[in-house]
Amino acid sequence: MEQKEIQELSEKILRLKKERNAVILAHFYQRPEIQDVADFIGDSLSLSQQAASTDAEVIIFCGVHFMAESASILSPGKIVVLPDEHAGCPMADMIDAVQLVCKKQEIPGVIVVCYVNTSAEVKAECDIACTSANAVKVVASLPPDRPILFVPDKNLGLYIAAQTGREMILWEGYCNTHDKLTAEDILKAKAEHPEALVMVHPECRPEVTALADKVSSTAGMINFAAASDAREFIIGTEMGILHPLKKRCPDKQFYMASKKLMCPNMKKTTLDKVYQALVTLEPRVDVPEEIRERAIVCLERMMAIK
Repeated sequence: MEQKEIQELSEKILRLKKERNAVILAHFYQRPEIQDVADFIGDSLSLSQQAASTDAEVIIFCGVHFMAESASILSPGKIVVLPDEHAGCPMADMIDAVQLVCKKQEIPGVIVVCYVNTSAEVKAECDIACTSANAVKVVASLPPDRPILFVPDKNLGLYIAAQTGREMILWEGYCNTHDKLTAEDILKAKAEHPEALVMVHPECRPEVTALADKVSSTAGMINFAAASDAREFIIGTEMGILHPLKKRCPDKQFYMASKKLMCPNMKKTTLDKVYQALVTLEPRVDVPEEIRERAIVCLERMMAIK
């Protein structure tokens, strides 16, 4: 799409958004033109929390399905629309509620911690949720005398265990995008850019996080780069982060650790789909009340931890 077309369609979206009393949310991994029409740009749960605090009647969530579900959980009176109904998360799909219930029955007294990258049905079966930003704090807050089951991201679980010293039973899930990044990729990037600091997401493999100067959530990486005296950074997360990084830090240089760091699901949302979502208010994401009531307990317990 040419720049003129992007500008014209963006203007249509902004006009229609006002007519619909809608708020547009965009994850950091979305296309640049999607981020540019959004009211809020951020990590998944923070976006849902921001939308819940507005008086908007409609939430257009430019992300993936579990994120739109979180918005529905926190804003039950609002219409939640996911512009592309096929924008899912392979990691979230690596566990379902039936599998989790069976596993819980095998571990007496278990506390189940779920990453927010899970379905509403899975959250409804968990004790407490976490984000990549607060996962260490959440796990550290749990009683030391009870077993912990962490779902679904094994890599994030290994990082938490290393930081807290807690033993955890880990689900064998992973992020298809972050798991592609290897230690060899990092070492090659460091050889090419010896002055650059390395920032990676905790969904990466342990041998990758071990080579990083900063392991952080996406928002945390942006804040770290902005506050740092360093002028160059190697990025170990989805390439969509480059857009907000360059806007926040125009005088600094950013290098992707690998060309493989692109999430196809995050890129399914286009400006045209956002416009059509505003026109039709479809496809909607609506979490059934019985599931929502149980899932929100899991989220509220996490949000209560300071």
